[in-house]
Amino acid sequence: MQAPRPTFEVDGAAIRELRMSRGIPIADLARRTGISRSYLTRLEIGSRRFMRPHTYAALRTALELPPDDTQLLVESEDRHPSR
Repeated sequence: MQAPRPTFEVDGAAIRELRMSRGIPIADLARRTGISRSYLTRLEIGSRRFMRPHTYAALRTALELPPDDTQLLVESEDRHPSR
C-alpha cells in the first residue's frame, strides 16, 4: 500500500473554470473551503500550486466533487507515464 502524498499539485485554471461554471464567487468558495481569498486567488493564477490533503479535500467538497475525482490535479508523468 502506498503512503498518501503530503501535498497535491493542483491546476489553478481548472479550479477557476469549475468555480465560475458553478457560479460561485471566489470569496464564497474561500469561505466554504476554510482558506483565505488571497490563497485561493494565488492557486487560481498559478503562483501557488500545492495543497495539503485536508485543504484539497475541503476544496473538492466545496465544489461538490467526489473524493476520487482528479480533474483539479495537474497531470504528472509519475501518475501517467508516457510511452
